[in-house]
Amino acid sequence: MSLFLEYHLIQNFAPSNLNRDDTGSPKDAIFGGHRRARISSQSWKRSVRQDFANLQLLPENLGVRTKKLQSLLADRLSGKGTDEEVATKIEIALAAAGLKLEENGKTQYLLFLGEQEIAAFAELVEQYWDSLVAGEAKGKKEAKAALPKEITDKAKEILNGGKAVDVALFGRMLADLPKANQDAACQVAHAISTHRAEREFDYFTAVDDKGDEDETGAGMIGQVEFNSATFYRYAVLDANKLLGNLQQDRELALSAIEAFTLAMARAIPSGKQNSFAAHNPPQFIGICLRRTTPLSLANAFEKPVRATMDTSLSEQSVKALAAYEEQLASVYGSDDDQWIYLDLTALWEKGASTTNLSELAQKAKALIAAQLKE
Repeated sequence: MSLFLEYHLIQNFAPSNLNRDDTGSPKDAIFGGHRRARISSQSWKRSVRQDFANLQLLPENLGVRTKKLQSLLADRLSGKGTDEEVATKIEIALAAAGLKLEENGKTQYLLFLGEQEIAAFAELVEQYWDSLVAGEAKGKKEAKAALPKEITDKAKEILNGGKAVDVALFGRMLADLPKANQDAACQVAHAISTHRAEREFDYFTAVDDKGDEDETGAGMIGQVEFNSATFYRYAVLDANKLLGNLQQDRELALSAIEAFTLAMARAIPSGKQNSFAAHNPPQFIGICLRRTTPLSLANAFEKPVRATMDTSLSEQSVKALAAYEEQLASVYGSDDDQWIYLDLTALWEKGASTTNLSELAQKAKALIAAQLKE
């Protein structure tokens, strides 16, 4: 049975530039024939991962994205031998798993590894230290080929995701190691504004504190682009896929859902925050458990909403979301669909309301716990 946990958020940001393109401009997109403010899915996922770490959510079950695996392992194996010895043995062990290092000691591409995987590589080098030394004299390529099958088999088995929650949620791809790939359990949409959005410009000057009396001009001038927008955010989590990615660890999967709910609500991209300090939490968080197929509600805003003298963009957005969900659910929904929500606008009525984020996260966990197979 399918178990899709959907997240629908309405979040209004004060003037900001949270996610910019290569020119420094806030990202945007055309949707419904109108220009919208946009924050990329990659930016949100990065922010969620940072919140996992910052909030100490499941710290023992998080991944690391890095090219510096050799350096990480060398730190753990410090004292086992000379720096050159340690580096060489690590390189041979990684090669046994199919991971190649460049001349600078970094991996060929960015790896996304669980803490358990990193620890297992360190343990492998320690356990087979003498075997790796024996092959070293033949050169690294020959050493790898001469390794006992037991070592190469163990090295390849290490890359199994390591029960890292963020790897399980967002997946990874290792181009030359397809068996180590992990399909994401969670899909995240680009956030788009529920209304038309235009870029604005902040012209600024900076004064030289040590300027002479005759230096009356600015020490520097420039401009920063920004916008202000109410965003619709959407993500969907496949609970069964998450369970599989976490090696059937049911308790960890449920804890991951609770942690993900907290992080989704609290995560805010960090772009230009020192200039704008746009720390604005969501006005609405709706979570729906569906057993058929996921349903994004983005088309509720194909026609942009507009603020009025009496109603804010956030309120108009929640109204439009509720109306569209009712329409869509009557055609594509199921009687088994279950909603829980946190709504500061007091305009959403479907499902069970919650009074704070912690309660919402616990109820999201409970929704899945009642359905997830043992």
